[in-house]
Amino acid sequence: MKLNELNNLTEKFDKTDKMPALFLGHGSPMNAIEENVFVQGFRQIGKEIPMPAAILCISAHWEANGTFVTAMEKPRTIHDFSGFPKELYEVQYPAPGNPELAKEIKDEVKNTEVGLDVNWGLDHGAWSVIKHLYPDAEVPVVQMSLDYRQSPQYHFELAKELSFLRNKGVLIIGSGNMVHNLRMVDWRRLDEVDYGYDWAKEASEKMKRFILSGDYKQLINYQSQGREFELAVPTPEHYLPLLYAVALKDEKDVVSLFNDMAVGGSLSMTSVKIEAVHS
Repeated sequence: MKLNELNNLTEKFDKTDKMPALFLGHGSPMNAIEENVFVQGFRQIGKEIPMPAAILCISAHWEANGTFVTAMEKPRTIHDFSGFPKELYEVQYPAPGNPELAKEIKDEVKNTEVGLDVNWGLDHGAWSVIKHLYPDAEVPVVQMSLDYRQSPQYHFELAKELSFLRNKGVLIIGSGNMVHNLRMVDWRRLDEVDYGYDWAKEASEKMKRFILSGDYKQLINYQSQGREFELAVPTPEHYLPLLYAVALKDEKDVVSLFNDMAVGGSLSMTSVKIEAVHS
């Protein structure tokens, strides 16, 4: 599908077969330029799912005092990290924006005020993973901020209001990490395959059970899940994008996991695909 065809489809908001929804464990920014099993997993998902008309990404790396969506024609590539090789800072992901989609989201979401933002762009929570799904940067991308003042229940309910987009060719991606405790990372063992502390593995296993069983109340109430979850989610921003993905599941959707491995003891790359079964 050519870029002008993608833009025309999004602008018209024609009804399509229901798009999947994804949660991507994005991990280190270095995944943008390294070749590893996680990058291969992202690429494979890009091949498996239908080509979207546009992407709405909720990234751990855009926290704001309110809910906003990017509404510029050409979002900039934000290198929101430090201490990495020069090669990483040279990466550009020139995906177009889609102001029409941003306005549609603003108009359709009723239970909270959505602002239109023309300053942000695409942070690494978005571009470092989307570039592997769509390396030609042909799919328009809109980002939505995480309102840091709000509860997990708020984010879950907001995500439900976005479900109409799945029927209009929009791929919704939550980008974060289910288990994300940078202070406890064992940097010496980052290259070790599937290395996780006991508490990290226990928290991850519980999260996966809740995801696969549809027990989303437990995911929303993660702060009451005990010591393992306290260590796994010391701050909410990398966890909340998971709620945006699972809130979009309906009764006929199938949930599957990929990139399901721990990294450095205290991080997990586990990712989630939610897709409709088409007859």
